[in-house]
Amino acid sequence: MKIAVYCGSGTGNKPNVISKTVELGNWIGKNGHTLIYGGGDEGLMGIIAKTVYKYGNEVIGVLPGNVDFIANRTQSYCTQVIKASNMNVRKQTMLEMADVFIALPGGIGTLDEISEAITLTKIGVFDKPCILYDVDEFYQGFKSFLETMIQSEFLRAAEIKKVLFSQDVDEIEQFIRKG
Repeated sequence: MKIAVYCGSGTGNKPNVISKTVELGNWIGKNGHTLIYGGGDEGLMGIIAKTVYKYGNEVIGVLPGNVDFIANRTQSYCTQVIKASNMNVRKQTMLEMADVFIALPGGIGTLDEISEAITLTKIGVFDKPCILYDVDEFYQGFKSFLETMIQSEFLRAAEIKKVLFSQDVDEIEQFIRKG
C-alpha cells in the first residue's frame, strides 16, 4: 500500500509529536508499506522518512522543482525523488500515487494537502481513506469546523465517511482495512 503522509517541515512544540511520528513510521515500515511524502529531510518529514527507510521500504519524496530552497535539498532517506514542475503538480502527483492519506501535525501546507484529499474523496474523484493523526488533539479545531459545516448544512456527514480523526495507530489501521 502507498501511504501519503502530510506533515510539518518542523517539529512543533506539542509534547508527543515526535514519538507519534516515529510510531506511525514504524507502523508503515513494519507493514511493508510505501511512504509518499513531501521529500523534506528536516522536521517531521525527515523523521517519518528516516523511520520508514530503516525498514528497507520504498520512500518516495515528491518535490516542487520550481521552489529552489526545496528542490535543491539533499533527500537522505528517499529511495526515489520525483521533481514536479510546481507545487500544484506535486500535490496532484501525491494524490494520484497514494492509496491512503494521513496528516500528522503541520502548518498551512499540511492543512491544504489533507483538505484537498478530503475534498476529492468527498466529490468522488477517488475513494481513499483520509486520516488526521490527532496527536495531542492537534486537529480538534478542524474537526469542530467540519461539524459546524454539517450543522449549517453545507456538508453532509455521509460525505466525509472516509475521514478519520484518531490518536491511535491501531484504529487507523482498522479504518484503512475497512475501506
